[in-house]
Amino acid sequence: MKINLVIAGLFVAGMAMTSAAKAQRTPVINQREHHQVSRINQGVRSGALTHSEEAHLRAREQNIRADKRMAKATGTMTPARRANLKARENRLSRSIYRKKHNYRSY
Repeated sequence: MKINLVIAGLFVAGMAMTSAAKAQRTPVINQREHHQVSRINQGVRSGALTHSEEAHLRAREQNIRADKRMAKATGTMTPARRANLKARENRLSRSIYRKKHNYRSY
């Protein structure tokens, strides 16, 4: 009885360790995400971004965030997927810059 309990305990502990090892971190993407949200907020405060531009940029940011969350939840944050997210973040960053510097003010 005690042996079965010990074996079950070791099994649970082993599963917990492998789950922790599988937990994927994306610190660079998280940092970029935070920085880009800050840039959008700054553009809104300064008046460089219109309401529609802000909504469009935030929707794209949320889409990237949802895809990242889904990849991490399913455990499929492959190098190719990470590269895809990075490319999308790069395009979003360019869009933020272009929309903030298009000299529109409505």
